Amino acid sequence: MNGRESSRLNDLFFLCSLIEYIGRKTKNERKVVVNALGREGLKHYYDLAEVYHSENMDKVVCEIVEKYGISEGNYDNVSVATEYMPTHWDIGKVMQRLIYKVAKQSKKGIVDTLIKVYNSWIIPKIDDYSSSMYYENTSYQYASYRAGRAL
Repeated sequence: MNGRESSRLNDLFFLCSLIEYIGRKTKNERKVVVNALGREGLKHYYDLAEVYHSENMDKVVCEIVEKYGISEGNYDNVSVATEYMPTHWDIGKVMQRLIYKVAKQSKKGIVDTLIKVYNSWIIPKIDDYSSSMYYENTSYQYASYRAGRAL
């Protein structure tokens, strides 16, 4: 992996972590956040991830929530977690790996792949911290994603 590709992976990691953090703060499914930002908003935060990464996360989230009109939801997968509760960074890493693998295999762009994956059946499985999907290896998650069901 070259330096530019590694940098873009870090940018994707930040964007996925940001999506997770916004979802937790606003109690929304992650696809609600992704769809509110839309392709252009996601591309903006992906392209400028290095800049936003050095900002205070709560400040960035407040700005995004206001700019994109993300209202409070009632999806709270965090408070119902019975076991270990992964951080938004943990889930950001899970999503970064899955999205990167899907994009690489499909030869589609990262942002378009991100939208597709976040709107797929697998996200509620990853969001269920009482299940094992979020900590399964990326190859298993990818194979399941491709199959359209947990294997």
